[in-house]
Amino acid sequence: MRITVIGGTGLIGTRVVRNLRNAGHVVVAAARATGVNSYTGEGLEEALAGAEVVVDVSNSSYTDEAAAQEFFYTSTMNLLTYGELAGVAHHVALSVVGTDRLARAEGGYFVAKEQQERLITASGRPYTLVHATQFFEFLRNITDHAMRERAAHVADVLVQPMAADDVANAVAGAALGEPRFGMIEFGGPEVFRLEEIAQLDLRWRQDDRDVVADPLGTYFGARLSSRDLLPEATATIAPTRYHDWRVQNTAVA
Repeated sequence: MRITVIGGTGLIGTRVVRNLRNAGHVVVAAARATGVNSYTGEGLEEALAGAEVVVDVSNSSYTDEAAAQEFFYTSTMNLLTYGELAGVAHHVALSVVGTDRLARAEGGYFVAKEQQERLITASGRPYTLVHATQFFEFLRNITDHAMRERAAHVADVLVQPMAADDVANAVAGAALGEPRFGMIEFGGPEVFRLEEIAQLDLRWRQDDRDVVADPLGTYFGARLSSRDLLPEATATIAPTRYHDWRVQNTAVA
């Protein structure tokens, strides 16, 4: 099978590309670094030529609502349009568990992600949306975003994070399956309070700054209820626990 991975040189994209190639498929890693820009359309026709599946794991470098919406709207419309012309039979996109809840909670970036999902759903094209919880690799970004002087004031919420490798496995599995014409959800094997896992992550990195569960804290601008970041009970549970992921990555380092 020929598969094009948009965002194929990023954190998740490199892993998806590797998994699919190891499974014997022809994979095009499409990203600005390889001369393909889904936002401007540069190189997109060539990247999608002959592709049976397109996998979109690209992301906006902007977190404010207007810029993120502009990116996801234009990029998604380009992928759907060029994909239809190329005869792509399955559009797979990675998104976030609770996107609708996060969008309603005034999260500007998440409004853009919800818009992306609506465009794909309304396109009439065969598709699968993969919803994943927060990545272990993303915890540092969450903490740094919430840092005020010597303490991170994070939202007082529950999280069920997962390893990037497990996210990539989920996306690759969706790409090789039949279109769901809907969403499939994935989460990590453990539930933490956000301040707990953020504090563990800081200590693993020998960072002595503190983490505070702030009742008024937000998650990238979104004011959440305690369970808004958790998947449904029907979600597929990934195998990698936080401690095991840390040990594996410490060994690699």
